[in-house]
Amino acid sequence: MCGIVGYIGDKEVIQILMDGLSRLEYRGYDSAGAAVISDGKVSIRKEVGKLKVLKDSLKAKPIHGTLGIGHTRWATHGEPSQINSHPHTDCKGDIVLVHNGIIENYQSLKNKLIKEGHTFKSQTDTEVVAHLIEKYYKGNLEEAVRIALKDVEGAYALGIICKNEPDKLVAVRCGSPLIVGLGKGENYIASDVPAILSYTRDVLYPDDYEIMVITRNGVKVTDLNGKNIEKKVARIEWDAGVAEKGGYPHFMLKEINEQPRVIRETLMGRISKEKDNVILEDMKITPQELLKMEKIIIISCGTAWHAGLTGKYMLEEYTRTPVEVDISSEFRYRNPIVHDKTLVIPVTQSGETADTLAGIREAKKKGARVISICNVVGSSIARESDGVLYTHAGPEIGVASTKAYTSQLTAFYLFTIYLGRLKGTIDKNRAKELISELEKVPNLLEEVLKDQEAILRCTEKYYNVSDFLYLGRSYNFPNALEGALKLKEISYIHAEGYGAGEMKHGPIALVDDKLPVVCIATRSNVYDKMISNIQEIKARKGIVISIATKGDEGIKRHSDEVIYVPDIEELFSPILVVVPLQLLAYHIAVKRGCDVDQPRNLAKSVTVE
Repeated sequence: MCGIVGYIGDKEVIQILMDGLSRLEYRGYDSAGAAVISDGKVSIRKEVGKLKVLKDSLKAKPIHGTLGIGHTRWATHGEPSQINSHPHTDCKGDIVLVHNGIIENYQSLKNKLIKEGHTFKSQTDTEVVAHLIEKYYKGNLEEAVRIALKDVEGAYALGIICKNEPDKLVAVRCGSPLIVGLGKGENYIASDVPAILSYTRDVLYPDDYEIMVITRNGVKVTDLNGKNIEKKVARIEWDAGVAEKGGYPHFMLKEINEQPRVIRETLMGRISKEKDNVILEDMKITPQELLKMEKIIIISCGTAWHAGLTGKYMLEEYTRTPVEVDISSEFRYRNPIVHDKTLVIPVTQSGETADTLAGIREAKKKGARVISICNVVGSSIARESDGVLYTHAGPEIGVASTKAYTSQLTAFYLFTIYLGRLKGTIDKNRAKELISELEKVPNLLEEVLKDQEAILRCTEKYYNVSDFLYLGRSYNFPNALEGALKLKEISYIHAEGYGAGEMKHGPIALVDDKLPVVCIATRSNVYDKMISNIQEIKARKGIVISIATKGDEGIKRHSDEVIYVPDIEELFSPILVVVPLQLLAYHIAVKRGCDVDQPRNLAKSVTVE
């Protein structure tokens, strides 16, 4: 979960590295560093803390050159410290590299290298790779990297430079994200697109074990055996402004407000002309093969897992297909019942989530087919899937996921209608009704975003409490989990989400006159049950914040505050409901003075275990 940027060209490299790392700071921020090769020497600067500390250091004492690598770190091995910060070097300081990932066999490699006379400075797993390359270096950096990596086990994205070869940058990846940006007389590497979007829109997406030798004038790609590989150049269509705050005080608020547009773009081109079916491209699995699938397993982590839980509700109701939902880290370490009639749906924003990627690989070994819901074109999970339903959310910079979640829900709606029509469980008329409701969602979301008065009142009243409880049922039970997650991860308030029917099985013991309970009670077939739960809370003097459907005046009798959302068919209510939950978490976190975009101890893409 680190950010990597590299550049070779004729411009001053530090400005490019700092600009790129600023756009990747969400990937890691306990320390940062940069290395530059110029005039036959290597200059390295590393600082603990956020990127600003490194920027201030470089401003006070600049380093110059046109070849360099930079890094923002989120610690996995070795505490945050200057010595553990990247870049790392070999014994002589000639070979310099930055790394994202985990070297799983680093300890045995380190012990062997120490016996061979190598001296280590840090506690990181990364430094092992620098010494391995040194061990095999005979004047050709590319060849030394190729040999060294045959000894390495684990996940890595590496940017490597060498004092003796100041005209090249070597990069390689396995399991961790890395892209190559192409310019004129200059080229780049980065962990993610926003880092280089100001400089180029043309990129290469390397696959695992591909080595890129990058010079000012070109990129050579080979495998670990030295065989040349032809890569297709991809064109990034994102607006560079998408990766900026656009006038909002935080990326998170900007991304919350982008959700109507994101949903429109996720729907775009996927509704048939007659509006009675869904069109899915990027599928290597045929409809006939899809019909053979006897069950679906959804695997995901965090917020994406909540989207998967909602997907289970809709897929089982509308396609009559058995669905399991697994946390990716649990799925991969048990022996799941998977066979050639199992469809696995990984849900991921980045397409690089380590546990989810490992999960689909395990499932494929057992014969499963994979259709992923993913935001990043060319990502590892997208490439390893039999089909992809891209969410078109664009880059999500805020660590707490917002627009990625609602676009994932939108993707599940599309896939549900597609599979239901294919299986005949949704007829043409019902498909038209569902699609008509789905197409209303972006406009209705805009209504929600315009009216935040009740949310702001709740913020003022309850921002300083120590605990929250969230309750929901049916399609909005996962939103109770998601609302609690949003609040705890950005405001640091302890919060729990429960199925409302479970309240009497434990959580009701927490209810008193100091506990706010957010109750999702929109129009649904379990509305009366939710009202009963709300009455039970009020009988114990609990504070009730209800999320309700516009026009429901009766719920005010049982609530301390009511946040209204527009009326829509229950199936689609989760998207309308989650936005007030996102906004409530956001405003409370701001009121408490928290770092909304970069909450403590968290990173955006969990690309290591």
